[in-house]
Parts: sequence; structure tokens; C-alpha cells
Amino acid sequence: MTGYGDMVVREHPVRILHLHSSFSLGGKEARAVRLMNLMQDRAQHTILSAVPDAFGARDAIDPGIDVRFPVDAPPLAGRPSPRRYEALARYMLNFDLVLSYNWGAMDGAMAHRIYWRRWSHFLPPNLVHHEDGFNEDESVKRNWKRNLFRRCALASAGAVVVPSALLARIATDEWKLGARVELIRNGIDVAAYARSPAVAIPGFERRPGEVVIGTVAGLRRVKDLPRLVRAVASVPDPVRLVIVGEGPERGAIEAEAARCGIADRVVLAGFMPEPARWIGHFDLLALSSLSEQAPIAVIEAMAAGLPVVSPAVGDVAAMVSDANRTFIADDEAGFRAALARMAADGALRTAVGEENRRIAAEHFDESGMVAAYQKLYARAMEGYDVFTGTLTRL
Repeated sequence: MTGYGDMVVREHPVRILHLHSSFSLGGKEARAVRLMNLMQDRAQHTILSAVPDAFGARDAIDPGIDVRFPVDAPPLAGRPSPRRYEALARYMLNFDLVLSYNWGAMDGAMAHRIYWRRWSHFLPPNLVHHEDGFNEDESVKRNWKRNLFRRCALASAGAVVVPSALLARIATDEWKLGARVELIRNGIDVAAYARSPAVAIPGFERRPGEVVIGTVAGLRRVKDLPRLVRAVASVPDPVRLVIVGEGPERGAIEAEAARCGIADRVVLAGFMPEPARWIGHFDLLALSSLSEQAPIAVIEAMAAGLPVVSPAVGDVAAMVSDANRTFIADDEAGFRAALARMAADGALRTAVGEENRRIAAEHFDESGMVAAYQKLYARAMEGYDVFTGTLTRL
């Protein structure tokens, strides 16, 4: 690595290993891909997924990005064993930085923890862990065995990044990570969401007079989308539910729509990149998740001038505007009532949506998020800023 003033010329791009619980497109994957795209040709990315063949987010990666999905890498998932952990640790030695994501990548963090000091003469890469939330089995209370594992595995992490105040408290109080916890709010290119929709949603064509309730989510149990189907079924016509996302719960959602008698009013559009180009087809965003932290879908809806109806999970109530806060419900009855009221009142939707747009511009533009990740990753890379190719004086 050679420096010219603050500019740095590297012999090769930064080699970054990404350890994902799953790489099917969701909030954490969308953020990771956005940061990868901003690194341009200054980084070479290798992505492992604990869920085999779960690589749906690869379609959102810019064509010019150097990214690999190796089939011969040590498995992230499986029975814990010294042999598998050593194989993972040896694999990490090929990289300049390791980024891990969520519980499904915790074996990678544990491998790093075990061998980090033992192999210090090899100059192992620093590891930064990103934690975005929990599946349904830990949505209310964390599993104590997993908490102990997290506490041990993350002991060698340079930082643990979380997107919500709630998750920051959990990481500090339950996992005892102290000052290594970094709260970085999710952000998006807010200005891009001000435009009218430019892309059609597959299987959807607006019918005269109908209200479109939309959601953007991986079709996983923790999102509890059958619950949203039931809530929409309780709202009088004319409403339609459009679900953008893909995952293993598609069949359960379709079955619930049929059981509720609204199969003709539910559109499962599958995965769609670039939500700024189509989210404006929605009249409101509705969530039904058992667990969330700081959902990017909420920020996207706010930037598009949409109101949000959601259970009171994670930081959602703190994210939306004051005008929207009464539509973040504490119980099932309140959730259905909020959905019905918002669907019935176009003027209310417009007023709340405009307040949300203002809050998104003030607090959730991606410039702040990117600056925070620039600083964090540069610290892990001994001052090298992979976003700009400059050397930061730490």
C-alpha cells in the first residue's frame, strides 16, 4: 500500500469476507449491498450464507462489483466443532476484513474469537459484527444459551453494529459488549423516493377506487404475514394487499388468503430490486412482524410519503412522525382498528405521509449512515477508507 498525501494506492482491492445468516434480500442485505455498491472497485467481496442457496440479494449488486459466492468454502452452519472452526478461521486469513451478520453467522464469529490471538503472527483480519434482530423464537426473550454464546463469540469483534436503541440496550445489558456496541441508524437515498413509480409490480394493476395496502418483507415466520392477511380481510372493500418479497412462507400466506376468502385481493409479487421505483404504488405500508428493530421498509415508505401501520415492535414508534405514532398499535385489536381507519381516510393518509416524508429527509438520509460506516470500517482497516480510497488519521 503506497500513499500520496491522503490518497492510497493498494496493490489489490480490499478483500472483504461477508458471513451472512442468509443472503435473501431483506433489510440487512439491502444495506450491505448498498455499502458494497458504494465501495465500487476498491473492494473485492466474498459472500457466504448459512442458509444454502439463499442468495436472492445478489440481483441488487451493481454489475461492476467484484463479488464471489464460493462453493468450496467451509460451511457457516453445522454442528460446532474445533475442526470446522479452525477451517473457518484459516479461510478468514485470506481477507483484509471480516463482516458478520446476525445469529446465523455466529459460528464465524466464534471461529475468529478462538483463533484471533492464537494466530496473531498471521495478522488475522479484524471482524465487525452486524446484528439486526431476531427470529420469532427470540422476539420477546432471548435464549440464554445463545446469549452466552454471543457474549463469548463476540469478545474479539472490533465492533458490534446495531440499528436501533432497543438492540443497543440488549447488546450492552445482555451480551455485556460495553463500548464496542455501535448504534448506526439505517438510511436510504431519500430524494430518490420522491419520484412517481416507474416500474410495475408483477401481478398488480390498480382497480378504480381501491386502496392498496403494501408491505415489503422476506416471507419468513418472524414477519407473520398471515396475520396481516387476516387483518386486511377484516377491512371493508375496496382494499388490496400487495406483498413484495420472497421466502419459505409463501405457501402459508397463500393458504391464509384462501381461508379468509380474499385470495383475489392478495398479490404476492416476489422479490423486486430498487423499491424507490415502485413503492409509490402503495397507499400505505403495513407491517405485522413479531420482531423488528429499525426496518428499512419503514424508512422507504416514509421517504415515499406513505403512512405506516405496525405493531409496536423495535424502534418503529420512534421512527415515524408524531402524526403517525397513534397508528403503531400495542395489541391485535388496535392494529386492525388502525389499519381500517387509515385505509378509510385518504386525506389522513396524505397528511400523515407528508409528515413522514419530512422526518425521513431530516433523520434517515443515507449520507449519515454511510459516513458512520466509513469511519467504523476505516478503524477496522487501520485507517484505510474503502469508500474513498483515502487514509484516515485515526
